[in-house]
Amino acid sequence: MGAVTDDEVIRKRLLIDGDGAGDDRKINVLLKSFTKWCNSPATPEEGFTQYQRMLGTLAQCEFSMGKTLMVYDMNLREMENYEKIYTNIEQNITSAHEKIAECKKEIQRAKRIRKNRQEYDALAKVIQQHPDRHETLKQLEALDKELQQLSHIKENVDAKLELRKKQFHVLLSTIQELQQTLENDEKSDNDDNSQESPAENGE
Repeated sequence: MGAVTDDEVIRKRLLIDGDGAGDDRKINVLLKSFTKWCNSPATPEEGFTQYQRMLGTLAQCEFSMGKTLMVYDMNLREMENYEKIYTNIEQNITSAHEKIAECKKEIQRAKRIRKNRQEYDALAKVIQQHPDRHETLKQLEALDKELQQLSHIKENVDAKLELRKKQFHVLLSTIQELQQTLENDEKSDNDDNSQESPAENGE
């Protein structure tokens, strides 16, 4: 016969001893009473009384054994329930980790979107501070027209300045000629006066 394991011994003891209320002792007492009852030359009345006592003890043992089996079955169901709860908890923990990881990814995406939006808003503000292309072209056309007008004005001013230079040169030449003429006339008058003076003295 094979060796009996500790689990089997404990299980048999639980089945016999029940919840530890002395069922093992009751069975031992029952076995001794049965052996004594079989070997005892008692009267039928005494034998019947002992027989009733043994039946009562046996009923108590059977009740305790039934109660122990019920507790054992209940413990098995509880263990199965605990295993289901444990499995459910493990699944919830795994799901929670997945949700946390997904939330972290969502947070990173939200931060990236917020950063891009801030950069876009800053760029939009910079763009709004500058006129659009159509407005810029209009301003360039206006500046080009104004530059052309200024160029014409400069040409007119240069022409007038050149004319004034020529007129001033002619004026200077005329003044110099007039001054030379005056000087020549004055010199001629002086010469005439000097010639007339000796003649008057001779008379």
